[in-house]
Parts: sequence; C-alpha cells; structure tokens
Amino acid sequence: MSVEFDFSGDVVLITGVGGALGSAAAEAFLDADATVCGADVVAADSEDFLLSEPDRIDFYQGDFTDESDVEGTIDAIVDEHGGLDYLANIAGTWRGGDPIDETDVSTFDFLFDVNLKTMFLASKHALPHLQDSEGAIVSVSARSSLEGGEGDGIYRATKAGVRLLTETIAKENEGTIRANAVMPSVIDTPMNREMMPDADHDEWVDPAEIADMIRALCSDAAGVTSGAAVPVYGEA
Repeated sequence: MSVEFDFSGDVVLITGVGGALGSAAAEAFLDADATVCGADVVAADSEDFLLSEPDRIDFYQGDFTDESDVEGTIDAIVDEHGGLDYLANIAGTWRGGDPIDETDVSTFDFLFDVNLKTMFLASKHALPHLQDSEGAIVSVSARSSLEGGEGDGIYRATKAGVRLLTETIAKENEGTIRANAVMPSVIDTPMNREMMPDADHDEWVDPAEIADMIRALCSDAAGVTSGAAVPVYGEA
C-alpha cells in the first residue's frame, strides 16, 4: 500500500542532515514537497556527507552543541522562509565498548553533547516558532534506552534523556505542539556495516523506513499522537 504526504508550503529543519538517517529524512520530506532546511557540523562537500545533491536543500553548517550556532541557524531559517513548521532532531552518534568504571569522562561529555544537548538546544530555539505554526518535533531516541546494558550505558542514558525531554515538551505544549520520538535499534548504515561486518544485515532497518515514520509523525495523520516513543526497529 502506498501512502502520499503533502508538505508543500511547510518548512522543516533536520539536524544531522548529512548522516545516513538525516539524509533519508531529507529525501522523504523533499518527496512530499516540503522546504527542507538541513544543519550539520559536516560540510556539504565532505565525503562523509551522505545526502546526494545537497543543493536541493537549504544547508546550514553549524555545531548544534553550540547555542549561538543553533540560535543563529534557526533565526536565519525563519528570516529566509517566514517561519518553521517541523523539527527533526536526528543529530547523534554511538560510542561504547567499555564498562562504566573504565569509561573516560570525555566519552560521557561527547555523547551527552552530541545526542542530548543538540536535541535540547534545537528544540529550545525552535519552540517559539513551532508554537506560532502549531507544528511538531520528532527526535531520535533508541530501543536500548529502555533498559541498562553492558558496554554502552552512557549512550543508553543519552537516548533515555531524549525520550524524557520529548515527553516533557509534549506535556508543556499540549494542544499546540506535538512532540514524539522514534526508537530504532541497529540501522543499516555504512558505519554500522563497517563496525559489524559479520552481522545479519538483512535484519537491520533501512534508514528510509525510519524516515517515513518521522515524516508520518509530523503529518496530520498523527494529529492525536504526542509524547510517544515509537518503535522502528523491525526485526533488529
């Protein structure tokens, strides 16, 4: 069954737009005729920037762990396009392998900055504009955030924080803004294939499938859904 969405006239900001999931989300919203604004710390001409033909979006290079970069980017988007309708908080990464007593504090700082601080800052500065447009936020948590586990406790904690901030934003903006999270497990990305070459990649979820859910949660089809953490891990 095919489903069509129409986001023509709407402006969406996608953080981490150069990554595998961010680029898939950009493609999904472009297919629905949205005006796509993307932000990433990685330059658009870098070999690590995975979105093909980045000139199809309005790209803003910036460090979303830096509040001044976040504020400046969102102000520029609103000035250019007259407002903001949706925010997809996709910027994030994984680090793990060590138990807590062997984990360096720099790993803690790095993961909380990239996974949680970016989501907090982008949401903070987008919220006044989303309140005006009665828009929506979708952020990326993780299936592993639901319980503790060996070797990547800091990552799990950051993604649990994303889920709890999502619930808080939904509660604080009830009736005005919808805020939801998606919870993937292992996503089929080049980096994950490199790290786990012997895994069964057929069980992993394609980024495009998760991007479809992010788009759906922004759409009117999810008009009664807010504060949810939606599983998007298939068989993984």
